[in-house]
Amino acid sequence: MHFPRHNRKPKAAAERHGSRRFLLPVVLVAQFMVIIDISAVNIALPDLAKDLRIGGAEISWTITSYSLLFGSLLLLGGRAADVLGRRRLFFSGLTVFTASSLLSALAGSAGVLFAARAGQGLGAAMLSPAALSIVTNAFDGAERTKALAAWGVAGGAGGAVGMILGGVLTELAGWQAIFLINLPVALAVVAAGLRVLPADDRRPQWQGLDVRGALLATGSLAALVFSITQASTAGWGSAQTLGLGGAGLLGLAAFGALERRTARPLLRVGRLADRAVGGGFALMLVTSAVLFGTFLLTSLFLQEVRGARALETGLAFLPLGLTTGLGAHAGGRVINRVGVRITMAAGFAVAAAGTLLLSGVDAGSSYLGDLVPGMLVAGVGLGLVLVSAGVAILTGARPEESGMLSGLNTTGHEVGGALGVAALVTIASAAGAGPGHVSAAGIGDAFLAAGLLAAAGAVAAALILPPARAFLPKLRLAPSPVPIH
Repeated sequence: MHFPRHNRKPKAAAERHGSRRFLLPVVLVAQFMVIIDISAVNIALPDLAKDLRIGGAEISWTITSYSLLFGSLLLLGGRAADVLGRRRLFFSGLTVFTASSLLSALAGSAGVLFAARAGQGLGAAMLSPAALSIVTNAFDGAERTKALAAWGVAGGAGGAVGMILGGVLTELAGWQAIFLINLPVALAVVAAGLRVLPADDRRPQWQGLDVRGALLATGSLAALVFSITQASTAGWGSAQTLGLGGAGLLGLAAFGALERRTARPLLRVGRLADRAVGGGFALMLVTSAVLFGTFLLTSLFLQEVRGARALETGLAFLPLGLTTGLGAHAGGRVINRVGVRITMAAGFAVAAAGTLLLSGVDAGSSYLGDLVPGMLVAGVGLGLVLVSAGVAILTGARPEESGMLSGLNTTGHEVGGALGVAALVTIASAAGAGPGHVSAAGIGDAFLAAGLLAAAGAVAAALILPPARAFLPKLRLAPSPVPIH
């Protein structure tokens, strides 16, 4: 396989500024803040609902108002990083997210809280793909894989850390603290980021934004995310779920057709034909469904079945957080040796084993004897697959498309997570006393479904992703003009 010399990537901007070793921690802290905030809110929901007098049917909007904006705007946010400037969008998103965090903490009513959470989703949709695009452009080859492994640690372990932090803060300082803690963290990121993040090398190219594609993609994704997140309450066969979900899928099909005829598209649909990019995106959906689902089911078992308080529930996630982080770290090293196909297939197999262990939980199960073993095994597998999916999508990304592919990667993460949570909650509720109520038997059934999904992911990874002989040369020379098929 021949790679023309003139296509080799120039030295990373961050390295030219002598700040690359400090760049990664700064960007990761910002992403960590976003991930932690998502999971910490789950732990704080009971206290938050009590203080603001939010009814059972409305409380889900604390999550939905965030995920709706975040999930639907990620493609636009990723492309905006390419044409408006990664650094500009990073700081703009950080500002919106932090201001909305303050408003969330000060909220005195459900309406204000939901609006503030939507603002956080908007800020995250700007910040997250811009941050990932900065990482992708700052590192090459094997170093990029290690950097993306660190990103995977933030994404995987950050969810568990958010549970722990959410439990501690809610119990000791009140639910407002999970939002207020973002302020000093954001100020530190701004202070460090102004020094180490490479400056944008050109003015914003507003004419480079595909407005028609952005409106169609955002509306379609919003319809799809809303139908998924509300399916467990409205019903999977309801007119709302089928109507909005179908409209979202049709809109995405129309978006794909439109983008093929657009000179500067929001998403280069042809890139999905690359087995690494298209396969990685499809498997990111599966990865996030199992990851988010495992976190939620574990939380439901601890709180609803065992009656654990917020602090106890948060601390119980420590084994899952540690092993997910370890799995992500190991994934970066393994991928550099054997590629993404073997790594992801093995990771899914391990995750399947862990969730199948968890499927044996019942009302008499103990934390140490029955829950921890499954958490430890599942965490390692989930860390491996999370890194593998991101590396598959982003390896070979050229500077002018790194934001676009970063947005695609994060869209798969959020949409897959929303789908997994909705589906598994429905399964967990099926054996409960009524809608919205879960039982140990239902949670066990949902863990079994997650395990079967992970097993299917292992098979799909082995069949879809490119072999090491095709992927590793591309990884070592990233980015490359040669597609992988």
